[in-house]
Amino acid sequence: MWLAETAGGGNIWMTLAPFILMFAIFYFLLIRPQQKKQKQRGAMLNSLKKGDKVTTVGGLHGTIAEITDDTVVLKVNDVTKLTFDRSSVNNVSAKSETPSLEKS
Repeated sequence: MWLAETAGGGNIWMTLAPFILMFAIFYFLLIRPQQKKQKQRGAMLNSLKKGDKVTTVGGLHGTIAEITDDTVVLKVNDVTKLTFDRSSVNNVSAKSETPSLEKS
């Protein structure tokens, strides 16, 4: 009886090993790359500045005319300015040439 209980204790590791292996695979193939992408997107959104040419998630191309903590005003042509959430910017196609003035 005692021998059967000891053998059963080692069997639990054999049962859990596939689940631990699956979690490790999911972490390295799915979770970790997604966190890396999210960090890069956050850095891109934080580095936006006036004069950058951007594309929104809806596909609208424009130049940043004004920017606040949570909104971006895009200049689409000489007359049209549209306001978007900062998070709706998908990517930066060209950075502005003028350096931004930072407050000390």
